[in-house]
Amino acid sequence: MAEASDLELVERAQGGETRAFEALVRRWERPIFSLAYRLVGSDEDARDVCQETFLAAFHNLRSFRGEAKFSSWLYRIALNACHSRQRRQSAEQVSLEEQAEARGFDPPDPAAGADEQVLRDERARLVRRALAALPPDMRQVIVMKEYEGLKFHEIADALGIPVSTVKTRLYTGLTLLRRRLEGLGLLASSDKE
Repeated sequence: MAEASDLELVERAQGGETRAFEALVRRWERPIFSLAYRLVGSDEDARDVCQETFLAAFHNLRSFRGEAKFSSWLYRIALNACHSRQRRQSAEQVSLEEQAEARGFDPPDPAAGADEQVLRDERARLVRRALAALPPDMRQVIVMKEYEGLKFHEIADALGIPVSTVKTRLYTGLTLLRRRLEGLGLLASSDKE
């Protein structure tokens, strides 16, 4: 039996079938959480954003007309929830960098080699820190493309911007990220290559 498409599930959910909406949540919960986690920087905030996203989607499902993909519509809701959360955090003077550093390192796995685990954890922390320091419009495009694996047109639909703008933000953001990582000694300088 073939799995129902997003559009079929949306139509069934719009008709009042709650199991259809539950299927959409199960299908999209992990990608939305992953996006939120990379943008807001904490597990708890990402869970809250995920919940806010699906509540908003449920309450606004009747307004979905299928002009864009359901995933693009859902990502747009999630991005708005992330932006709202980040504005609240800025008002409270809590930065993404401070949140990432507050999480600390995962305990080293002795079976994997403690020294290697500590180096991996430190490298990951520095990459998160460099990513968090990027302008939000570039960071969200990098996360959506490089971490979530979305296509340019999917990102453009979710953000409501042209594909060319997505590409510009991605390449500019990756250039800035590369410079930051070079400055931290994580990448060899492109001048030396």
